[in-house]
Amino acid sequence: MDLKSKFFAIILLLFYCVSNAQFVKKHGQLSVQGTQLVDKDKNPIVLRGMSFGWHSMWPRFYNEKAVEWLKKDFKCTIVRAALGIEEGAKSYNKEPQFSKEKIKAVVDGAIKSDIYVIIDWHSHNINLKEATVFFDEMSKTYGKYPNIIYEIFNEPDYETWPEVKAYSEEVIKVIRANDPDNIILVGSPRWDQDVQLPAADPIKGYDNLMYTMHFYAATHEKWLRDRTDEAIKRGLPIFVSESAGMEATGDGPLNYVAWQEYIDWMESRKISWITWSVSDKDETCSILQKSANSDGNWKEKDLKESGIKVREFLRKYNTEK
Repeated sequence: MDLKSKFFAIILLLFYCVSNAQFVKKHGQLSVQGTQLVDKDKNPIVLRGMSFGWHSMWPRFYNEKAVEWLKKDFKCTIVRAALGIEEGAKSYNKEPQFSKEKIKAVVDGAIKSDIYVIIDWHSHNINLKEATVFFDEMSKTYGKYPNIIYEIFNEPDYETWPEVKAYSEEVIKVIRANDPDNIILVGSPRWDQDVQLPAADPIKGYDNLMYTMHFYAATHEKWLRDRTDEAIKRGLPIFVSESAGMEATGDGPLNYVAWQEYIDWMESRKISWITWSVSDKDETCSILQKSANSDGNWKEKDLKESGIKVREFLRKYNTEK
């Protein structure tokens, strides 16, 4: 590379570093146009990042420095803070104050790092009273920040869509009383696979709603992409708020081919995606080894196979123009 080429390469790198350092400042308030997530200038935007594991099981990673590292090293433009409601010794239902402190640490870290953040009600069950109280507080505290996205029901399992819809409408009403603009993510039955149900009977009367689809590439084959495509054709805005390359159990071998097929599919449709998870459990989907520092600064030896691969994906797709 000659001197002139090196100079332009350095200028491009500096331009990227500055623009990436001010990601929310650049893109601002998000909204939904049709089925597409768009930024403040109404340009399509794709958010790509990592979900923390259940706060109630891996609280040590819930801190501002870990968020900063995910932005700096993984190039995340969004993180997801998973508030464990029932599971774990430090669950929200058992330790609400501790739980809120952990979620706020990640949210504050995302605001400080100028990336987007999902406040995720991580449960498979309807907890309407608890959810409305929690989201009332969160939307009052953070509703003024364009960084915030609310995920009000992680993965309904055996609830019907009418039950999930009624629950969601109540929680949305509480959030919108405090925060009229930020994106709200709504789940669908059977672990966010039955997206055809809200497509046939969507929530009405509110703007900036999206519906979550979750996949684990070694289990969920082309049928789920086809089902999601059909839901989008019917007008349903989709956000993939949890995904990974192994089986739906979170374990088993990575299926690199199937995972790449999903990535290609999401990129071609400008669908935002989050990968599960920042945790150090002995399972394939937990991206960290036990050696990983709580505050980030992870070396390659601290990453499992899934961590190395998702870091590669995020660094590739979040730097492509």
